[in-house]
Amino acid sequence: MAKKALEGLRVLVPRGGNWGDSIAALLRDHSAIPVIAPLINFAPSENVPALANAFHELNDGQFDWIAVTSATTVDVLTASGVKIPENTKIAAVGETTAGALSSAGHRVDFVPEFDNSGRGLVKEWPDANSGLRVLAPQSNLADTTLVDGLGVLGHEVVAVSAYTTVGVAASDKVREDVASGRISAVLISSGSVARQVAEQLAPLPETTIVACIGPRTAFDARAAGLTVHIIAEDRSSESLVETLCEYISR
Repeated sequence: MAKKALEGLRVLVPRGGNWGDSIAALLRDHSAIPVIAPLINFAPSENVPALANAFHELNDGQFDWIAVTSATTVDVLTASGVKIPENTKIAAVGETTAGALSSAGHRVDFVPEFDNSGRGLVKEWPDANSGLRVLAPQSNLADTTLVDGLGVLGHEVVAVSAYTTVGVAASDKVREDVASGRISAVLISSGSVARQVAEQLAPLPETTIVACIGPRTAFDARAAGLTVHIIAEDRSSESLVETLCEYISR
């Protein structure tokens, strides 16, 4: 796609951290103007003893698998000094999470090929054995799809809150720029981001493009009351920016 496909387009990036920085760099590569304004942040788990106990058992080799559903969980593993033993296999929900695991020095044994979501992890689960012990450290807002699905497959799943997702207020400037249409597109990377965009910035101008990373996020965005214009089928930053370029070029 042409490097100037998004020339002059102001794009709201409502997440900070590594994800926000990396997608902002991709947008600049295509001559867009990223506006980084995190609407969510992550706080420590509300149940520290349960998380500490789960990580102790993980270090001790008491789990057959760990299912990692976000890059934020990887940050928690690192901050907690977790060393995942050789006998524990690692499943990542998608390429972004797999990349974060690899960067943190963990190998990745399984990434679903067709559906990068909790549902996809269950549907494509690679281990035919039943009765496995699986650790699922997730956000406090995570739905029960993964835990329930692995349970139906006959596994013992230990679900634990790894971190709490909290809303962050947008600045007056960002709210004004969205309301006036000066921001042409908004990137939605998760259901929690979609809910904050809807709560803080809706109603969006009709001209504002809402771009979602994957069908599940698009579903959550619509449920929050947003009109979705673009869905990147591949849950990666690259795919989201490329899909936006294609949409603008049309």
